[in-house]
Amino acid sequence: MALVPCQVLRVAILLSYCSILCNYKAIEMPSHQTYGGSWKFLTFIDLVIQAVFFGICVLTDLSTLLTRDSGNQEQERQLRKLISLRDWTLAVLAFPVGVFVVAVFWTIYAYDREMIYPKLLDNFIPGWLNHGMHTTVLPFILIEMRTSHHQYPSRSSGLAAICTFSVGYILWVCWIHHVTGMWVYPFLEHIGSGARIIFFGSTTILMNFLYLLGEVLNNYIWDTQRTKAPPGQDTQCNLSCDKPVQNLCKKTTLEGGKGRA
Repeated sequence: MALVPCQVLRVAILLSYCSILCNYKAIEMPSHQTYGGSWKFLTFIDLVIQAVFFGICVLTDLSTLLTRDSGNQEQERQLRKLISLRDWTLAVLAFPVGVFVVAVFWTIYAYDREMIYPKLLDNFIPGWLNHGMHTTVLPFILIEMRTSHHQYPSRSSGLAAICTFSVGYILWVCWIHHVTGMWVYPFLEHIGSGARIIFFGSTTILMNFLYLLGEVLNNYIWDTQRTKAPPGQDTQCNLSCDKPVQNLCKKTTLEGGKGRA
């Protein structure tokens, strides 16, 4: 049974993230030897999030292929849980954190690269790896959002989760400063305490905005697909690779037909 293109894309993206992570960890930089290691950088955390997310996507695709037409209700129930985990991870972590890293990094870089990515790092990190960490994240996550429908959680629980992540990372950055006396990002050294509070508050607000943006974008893409679909054809059923969603669509269509009868 041949894999459909979206499944091949996910495997390729997962392998690219594994390559980026391996190459990044292989670099011997002084900052990797200090307190917190690579885990103090949001870029590295984001790479791990993206790799885990696409790993879940690939696992979901494989499980879908293995359970297709099996008729085993327990397997389908477990697959639904896996699909829910995939959708939650994209909505709460992969999209907002990924877009945040790309947007904030290149904005500060364009203003003054020494504040976020000193020229000294060019001696350690090649250009292709820098773009792998700070650029390709955006097109990869947009491709995933375009090729598969994702069910977002309730808005309140989604916003609560992304706020928890944002505040948790801010506290982690502050703790590292408390232990080492140095800020993770150079530009934090050049602004006052009040400006730091404003910056941290703004980043949390931006994370919430990006969560809402992802929700709106996801709905827009798939509402447009349904609008363009021929009469009587459910786009989500035909484009989604997930059998539980297909079964749900069929069940809804049959129930609707019985209601009209």
